[in-house]
Amino acid sequence: SDTEAELQLVMQLAKEAGAFDAVKCTHWAEGGKGAVALAEAVQRASQAPSNFRFLYDVELPILDKIRIIARTIYGADDVELLPEAEQKVILYTKQGFGNLPVCMAKTHLSLSHDPEQKGVPTGFILPIRDIRASVGAGFLYPLVGTMSTMPGLPTRPCFYDIDLDPVSGEVTGLF
Repeated sequence: SDTEAELQLVMQLAKEAGAFDAVKCTHWAEGGKGAVALAEAVQRASQAPSNFRFLYDVELPILDKIRIIARTIYGADDVELLPEAEQKVILYTKQGFGNLPVCMAKTHLSLSHDPEQKGVPTGFILPIRDIRASVGAGFLYPLVGTMSTMPGLPTRPCFYDIDLDPVSGEVTGLF
């Protein structure tokens, strides 16, 4: 229900705030052609110069990289490696993957491992229950707390909103 003027204002504000680009997408209404502007913006961004740098030296030991992320980004006092995670640190280091970057896999509902801890919690120990490797993609991903590794799943499954009109045969609730 946004007006064109509102969309233009939001895109302008995004750019003023430092976004590389901001484009209008209508893929939910037009399918793939509604995301062409987004694809082109992503392509332009991927070709632009970048001053990206890791938060840590990638040559640090795996545990040190995890600890730096936990303290700096999440506000944890420290991390606790559970036995499976400890074994993976040893294994990946032995296999020569210890210098891979780390991408934490944790709940999106909190900065901590506990989805019930809202705001900016501090003073907690971040439990690392396992560490997995995406060697082809080039990173390690510690599993924080009890979270699912199936991406993109909402807390309430979308199938609850899908229905079939028995008279017209029309499917509703897919988009």
